[in-house]
Amino acid sequence: MSLLLLSLLLLAGFSSAADNCEVCVGFLHRLYASLTSRHRELSPALVEKELFQSCSVAQGKEARLCYYLGASSDAATRVTASVSQPLSSHVPVEKVCQRLSDKDTQICQLRYEPQPRDLSSEGLKKMRVVELRNILSSWGEECRGCLEKHEFVSLIVERAPLHVHSAEL
Repeated sequence: MSLLLLSLLLLAGFSSAADNCEVCVGFLHRLYASLTSRHRELSPALVEKELFQSCSVAQGKEARLCYYLGASSDAATRVTASVSQPLSSHVPVEKVCQRLSDKDTQICQLRYEPQPRDLSSEGLKKMRVVELRNILSSWGEECRGCLEKHEFVSLIVERAPLHVHSAEL
């Protein structure tokens, strides 16, 4: 009975770490999955190299995470060994993020921006212009010369297939 209780507490701890560090867990899960699918053996040098490559194309909150880890070109400090060493030893990503959070609390304070689910023309018409501008800026797009709301809506509908997976449309 006590073993069951202990395992439930451990699972609850891991899920809360995943909830608290959503950007860290999500980014490192994708990095780890990419590494294990392409390489049989992982070394800290290989993990660090892949981390730098992933960070070179990261955007938004993931780019900010890379800055905190020191894996971006403009970072002041480097704690990449705190990622590469454990991942090469197959330590769970949640645990890696929890340890990183102990060093820098900002890592687990990063949150993804909520993505609008309804990108249909009717759903977009219900949004404010500021929200429409935010959607475009998150895609790296800009609506030059747009004065009316319908111009923003038509641009988003036109560009959505380039930036959103077909399942989300």
